[in-house]
Parts: sequence; structure tokens; C-alpha cells
Amino acid sequence: MSAQYDVAIAGGGIAGASLAFFLAQRGLRVVLLERGNPASGGTGLSAAIVRQHYSTELMARLAMRSVRIFQDAPRLLGRDAGYRKVGYVFLAAPDVFAATERNVSMQRRIGIETRLMDANELKRAMPWLNIDGVAGGAFESEGGFADPETATTAFLEAARERGADVRLQTAVRGLLRSGDRIEGVLTDDGEITSEFVVNAAGPWSAPLAASAGIELKMRTVREQDSVWEAKQGRELPQLSVSNAVDAIYIRPLGERRFIVGRGFPKHYQDVDPYNYKKTADDDFVADVNERLTRRIPSFEGARLINSYAALYDVTLDWYQYVGPRSRLSGYVDFCGGSGHGFKVAPAIAEELAGWIAEGEVAKDFRRLSYDRVGDNDLFVQSYGGNRG
Repeated sequence: MSAQYDVAIAGGGIAGASLAFFLAQRGLRVVLLERGNPASGGTGLSAAIVRQHYSTELMARLAMRSVRIFQDAPRLLGRDAGYRKVGYVFLAAPDVFAATERNVSMQRRIGIETRLMDANELKRAMPWLNIDGVAGGAFESEGGFADPETATTAFLEAARERGADVRLQTAVRGLLRSGDRIEGVLTDDGEITSEFVVNAAGPWSAPLAASAGIELKMRTVREQDSVWEAKQGRELPQLSVSNAVDAIYIRPLGERRFIVGRGFPKHYQDVDPYNYKKTADDDFVADVNERLTRRIPSFEGARLINSYAALYDVTLDWYQYVGPRSRLSGYVDFCGGSGHGFKVAPAIAEELAGWIAEGEVAKDFRRLSYDRVGDNDLFVQSYGGNRG
């Protein structure tokens, strides 16, 4: 009996949604299954900072391509994806500034519009910044942020228009396995067969893989964020900030409001993705407030609007697991966003769609496959963690 679909995708976050679009664009029969609503998992609570500052050429290239996709969404998808070009800056401490300089050189070589700035240049361009302990930074004019729900919905609607079957409120309970082949998925409505199954379930990817006895070495950790409203009349950042000196990130929301979270390095708490504390801890809120006001004094006296906890699905080397596996047919990974998955998901989806449809992909992209775990070929980056 022939399969009902060419590809079944488990997960309706930015990864699954963008992949559904690029597969449907190629004319494949696609079904996407999401237990809730679009971006109702990890994607919806993402800070969704858009940046191209990475330390490996592969990830920098993917980030650059994703920016183009976000920019081109009105033409490509027929609707806005919530991308806002407000700029982005990476603040470097003295111990990583040499690496930052090398990374900027690599990024410029492959076509990213970025420039290195010393501390005094940063201060002149960003007078709100306290440069104590800052060696310099990297600025991207095309950086910024996107609205995660708007972006995910845009890809899903565009996929639907190209023939994809998008089923919301439909949980995938397990994978259908026969020997060394995955043949489909089990839902509350019954079995769905497909030539390929893509595990794009984010923090719930490991339990889904385990339902068919598939190894997936990945942590599910709790990630806390906060939203602050600065006082009126203060000079404030208008761009997205990765502050590697104080290990925080900042994303503008408008109306003097900002998302602020802790960056790498920090303690990561492993949790059950089906049962974890979804409110932020008091000590986290106090800690980010102290780090924020130390670096940007104009946030002194800011009012806490909201705080919450979401989930990261973290791989062994903080880079996504993407693609088929050499010893298991019909199964495809697209998970392990590791806290930076949103910004590169569209470009990864575009290349993965070609890999699934044609069976071929560039050698450097193929390295994202989970096979790298068994081959002991993990990625090494300059900064550690989800800084990339």
C-alpha cells in the first residue's frame, strides 16, 4: 500500500512550519501535525532575535540566508513575517574580542554586512551604553528581531496555499516503525503513513524519538525571560543586543518595553517538558535587573511587566540535529534549536527540503545530521553555548 503522504512533520513551530512551506513549494504531499496552535511550544516564547553573528561559516551562511527569507516574506509567502530591521550588536569582553574580530572577518568574507567596533566607537554610536569591561563589539545593520507567532503562521498559511495539509490540535503520540524504517506516525485520530517523518517537535523531540527506540542525545532545559518597561524620557537601545560581557540579551518590544534574558554561561536546569515551572524565579528577575542596569544605566527604576519560563532543546554541541540518518530510513531530524534555532530555521528548512526531495545536499550542511554524534564529529565554536 502506498503512503498517504510524502512527508509527515511532527511540530508546528518555526522549524516545522518553514519546512512544510518549502516542501509544499516543491510539490511534495505534506502533512503537518501540531498538538496545539502555531508556535504554541518553544517558538512562541522565543525572544526571536535575528542576527548573523556566528563563529562557523556554515551557521553564519544559514543565518544570512534566513535574514533574506524574512526580508522577502511578503513576496515569498504573500504576507509579512514580523521581521523588523532595527539592528543588532554583539558586545565582547576582552577574553573573546580576538575571536570576535576573526568572526567578523569571516562574516564579511561571505557577504554579511557587519563591522567591528572598539569600545569608544560603541559609546559614540550608543551613548546609553556603559562600556566598562567592554573590549568592543560587532554591529549588524540587518539584524533585529521577528515576531515568532506571526512568522510561524505566515509559513503555515503559505504552505496551506500550496497544498500542505496542516492539522492543528492534533497530537503525535508516537512513530510507526518496521525494522530499520519509520513508516509514519500515530495520532489520536489514527495512523498516518508517509515516506518520511520529520521530528520537529522541539523540546518534545526526544520523547517522540524514544517512542520508536530512536536515540536522541538532547537536554530539555528551562529558560527564563523577563519583560521590563523603562521610565519615560530615558535614552534607550533601539536595537537587539547580545551582551556577552554580562551574559544577558535584550530585545526591544516597543513602547519602552524590552525582553531581557540570561545568556551563556549560566546554570541550565533539566526538566520534564510535560511538567515544569512556567513562571520565572525571583532570584532570576533580581539577577537580570542588576546585570541590565549595570550595562545600561537608563534602565534604573524600570518596571517589571512580566516574567516566565519556556524550554530549550539543547544538543551536545549546541547546533541543531538536521537531516536523515545513515542507518534508519524514513526518519529525519529537525530539532535541537539550543536557544538560537528561530533565526536560522527558515534557511535550514529550505536546504532540508532539497535534501528530502532530491537526496543530495552540500557537504557542510550534511554535517548537521545526527550521524555526527556517532562519528564524534561535533561542532566547535568560539564563544560556547547558544552564542554560536
